[in-house]
Amino acid sequence: MRTLNWADFDRALERALTRFKSSRFSGVYGVPRGGLVLAVCLSHRLGIPLLEQPQAGCLVVDDIYETGQTVEPFRERSDITTVVWISKVPPLWWQALEIQPGHEWVLFPWENAAAANADELQYRASRTNG
Repeated sequence: MRTLNWADFDRALERALTRFKSSRFSGVYGVPRGGLVLAVCLSHRLGIPLLEQPQAGCLVVDDIYETGQTVEPFRERSDITTVVWISKVPPLWWQALEIQPGHEWVLFPWENAAAANADELQYRASRTNG
């Protein structure tokens, strides 16, 4: 398991700020739950509203792209920008602040390690039994 800390988060946040400093967004929407922390920080640092729902011209953020399930609803939205902190595969229609190929589970600084272990076991079981 790869364990990220708040210093890693700060570096990712700085990469996002550098990447989007000249962009104009209507706001930022964080995909629940993993995208919320990054969305709040970007909202504050970019001086844009935190949105309850995605809207035209917004930035949609999530913590990780593994299967794409949580960001898939935004795939056809050409009027928004989608970014994840970590992508397990090379980005196609979304952007990534970091690419981490492979199957190593990621523990984000806001997560509980025991709960993350249970999530990983459940995730892996769902991939082998189906």
